Amino acid sequence: MRLKLVLSAFLLASLAYAKEPQRYQSGQLLQMDSVSCGALRADSGHKQAPEALCQEYVLQTDTVVYRIRPRDEKHPVLLPVGNKAQFRLEQDRMLLRVEDFDGKERGFSVVSMTPRSDPKVESTTYKVNHLQ
Repeated sequence: MRLKLVLSAFLLASLAYAKEPQRYQSGQLLQMDSVSCGALRADSGHKQAPEALCQEYVLQTDTVVYRIRPRDEKHPVLLPVGNKAQFRLEQDRMLLRVEDFDGKERGFSVVSMTPRSDPKVESTTYKVNHLQ
């Protein structure tokens, strides 16, 4: 009897702490641009430091267009443009994984978000046919 009580208490406790499954949104990587992200360090203070370039991707969903940059600036991975991607927003970052690439989840910073206008909603002209 005690064993059943202990097991049921353990089961209820484990269910209470279980995380709900991660929910991913889907979108498509439309383009990648190289943008200025600061100056590289120079060896001496007299030389002009070259400008550092970062990758900035455009990710389009059904409702929003995101401009994102990799959080790991030292080891960025070149993602395939035109592929579908799945992502989730967690605190101050976007976690993204590209289908048909390597399946790894990578951290990105959201630079901007723009609402997407709905191209499906168009004004339609109706013609009235008196013969119907």
